[in-house]
Amino acid sequence: MDGIAQSLLFALGNLAQPRILWLMVWPALVAVGLWGTVVFIFWTQFVLWLAEHLGEWITQATFFMSWDSTAVALFAAKVLIFVMLVPLIQLTALLILGVFGMQAMVEHVASRRFVELARQRGGTFAGSVWNSVVALLGLVVLFAVSVPLWLFPPLWPILPVLILGWVNQRVLRYDALAEHADAQEMPALFRAQRANLYLLGVILALVAYIPVIGLFAPVLFGLAFIHYLLGALQKRRAAS
Repeated sequence: MDGIAQSLLFALGNLAQPRILWLMVWPALVAVGLWGTVVFIFWTQFVLWLAEHLGEWITQATFFMSWDSTAVALFAAKVLIFVMLVPLIQLTALLILGVFGMQAMVEHVASRRFVELARQRGGTFAGSVWNSVVALLGLVVLFAVSVPLWLFPPLWPILPVLILGWVNQRVLRYDALAEHADAQEMPALFRAQRANLYLLGVILALVAYIPVIGLFAPVLFGLAFIHYLLGALQKRRAAS
C-alpha cells in the first residue's frame, strides 16, 4: 500500500503540467461525446428491452406474489444502464489515453524522476495494440461469465468494479514499462506486482463513480502506474 500511495502522490504532483492537464481533458470529452451520442439515440429502445427481460426475471423470482413489476423493472433497467455506462466511458477514455498519451506521460515521468534508468525498449507498438485487444477480449469474457450474477441487484455496483479493475491494470501496465523494461523484465514484474496492480485498477474503477473527478481519473492513474512500475523496475535492477 505504501508504494501505491506514494505513486498516487507523485502522480498528483505531475498534474500541474499544462500538457498533462490537456491529456486529462480531451480523452474524457471524446469518451463522453461518443457514449452520450449512443445513449441519446438508443436510450428508449435499450431501457425498454432491458426492462422487459428484467421484468420476466422479477416475475419468475416472485411467482408467489401477484403484482405489476413494470415500474420496478423500468427503474432497475435505468439504474443498471447507469452502472454500466460510467465505467464504459472511463474505459473508453483510458483506451484513447493508452494509444495517444501514455508515451508522453512516460517521458514526462522518466525525465524527472527516473533519469538514470536505462531504456531497454522491450515493448513495441504492436505489443501495445495487442495488449489492448486482449484487455477488451478479457472484458467481454469476464462479462459473459458473470452474466448470471448480474441478475442479483446487490452485485450490480460490485461486478463492474471487479471486472474493470482487471481491465484497467491490463491496459495501463504494458505501456508504463514498454520503453524501459526488456522482454524478460516486463512479464516478471507483472507477476511480482500482480496484487498491487490489480488494486490500483480497482481503485480507478471505483473513482469512476465520483462525479466529474471520475472522468479525468485515467490520467492520474496512468501516471501512478508509470511511477509504480518504473520504481519497481529500478528496485529490481538495483537488487540484481
